[in-house]
Amino acid sequence: MTVLRSFRSFDLPARLLMINQFGINLGFYMLMPYLAGYLAGPLGLAAWAVGLVLGVRNFSQQGMFLIGGTLADRLGYKPLIVVGCLLRTGGFALLVFATSLPGLLIASAATGFAGALFNPAVRAYLAADTGERRVEAFAVFNVFYQAGILAGPLVGLALMVLDFRVTAAVAAVVFAILTVAQLFALPVRRAEQSAEKTSVLQDWRTVAGNRRFLWFALAMIGSYVLSFQVYLALPLQAEYLAGAHAQVLVSALFVISGGVAVAGQLRITGWFEQRWGTGRSLAVGMAILAAAFLPLLAVPGADRFGTVAGVVALLVSTALLAVGTAAVFPFEMDTVVSLAGGKLVATHYGFYNTIVGVGILVGNLATGTVVGAARAAGADWAVWAGLGLIGALAAFALLRLDRSESAQPITGDQIDTQPTPPPRHPQPVGPVETNRGQR
Repeated sequence: MTVLRSFRSFDLPARLLMINQFGINLGFYMLMPYLAGYLAGPLGLAAWAVGLVLGVRNFSQQGMFLIGGTLADRLGYKPLIVVGCLLRTGGFALLVFATSLPGLLIASAATGFAGALFNPAVRAYLAADTGERRVEAFAVFNVFYQAGILAGPLVGLALMVLDFRVTAAVAAVVFAILTVAQLFALPVRRAEQSAEKTSVLQDWRTVAGNRRFLWFALAMIGSYVLSFQVYLALPLQAEYLAGAHAQVLVSALFVISGGVAVAGQLRITGWFEQRWGTGRSLAVGMAILAAAFLPLLAVPGADRFGTVAGVVALLVSTALLAVGTAAVFPFEMDTVVSLAGGKLVATHYGFYNTIVGVGILVGNLATGTVVGAARAAGADWAVWAGLGLIGALAAFALLRLDRSESAQPITGDQIDTQPTPPPRHPQPVGPVETNRGQR
């Protein structure tokens, strides 16, 4: 089944959410890759101030996901999506005019908090709207997601020829259009309400007390740490190999990463689901993420086999990383809903994103430290061996979780207090005769 056919098979709300995600990533990535250069260059901010602005943006998103998810479950998904898009419109518009540090911090906080508002709401809405087809829906969703990441920097690069403020203004216009579109075209959808009124703290305690969900979130940190290396360790390796031509090689990494998802998403998802189902697909996908670093472990630099071999190993690792990430994402999103038992889904997504966000921060600090120390010691292989080990441990943890959930069926009486585990048998992503793919 082609992406277009699958996309058309969903109803209007799901299609709007997919297009909305493309627009979100288009607007975000046409601006954010060039923000640090604008702050340090034309505005002349010190390095610490640049780091502060970017850090505030990251914290106001990752640190506030739980708030956004909670509000979505209580107020409905649509209001949070609309308000989030509107807030990001204002944040990007402020970047057109802001030149002082306080103004830039306000704009940065607004753009970050906007993501915390609409991200859990979008995922919970899509899961609720697509029901039994949510794995396929998240696969198509990721095609739009990755397409936005591919197109955004290219559009931004063209606009940067004019001026950064022009880029910021166009990004603001993109989000303004999304705001209007979601406001008038997206039907209202609320979370399933419990008959018993609960407080926010009770909701949070419910989520925090869901041990299977917490163990799953902790295990999935490995997936995010590994997939994030396309932004950290792999570009550093490209610079190490290519020197002055590193930017071309880095661009190739992102083209490969996004291209695999856009071209192969549905086929990968369908192939995995037909063979392994949700739980084992997650473990196999994580194993592929771990194996993605084996080419770099075999060829860690240009010393032994030459620069060409080093570049080939880097590109192969990038492709494998993209396949593994693609294999994991739809099943990951589906599992969060299953472990939530269909209740407080946006809150679970918010809590989940907060946990993996902290894990990414710690993992990136550790990876950056190890890269520097390994290069200094002439042991580049240690970086890739360490990342592969993280993936192997995470895959083992997911396999154990899958087995333990299969061995502990939940009865009807338990559903009120403990979310149900995801199904342990393959569910076709669409018509049986089709081949499709991934994240």
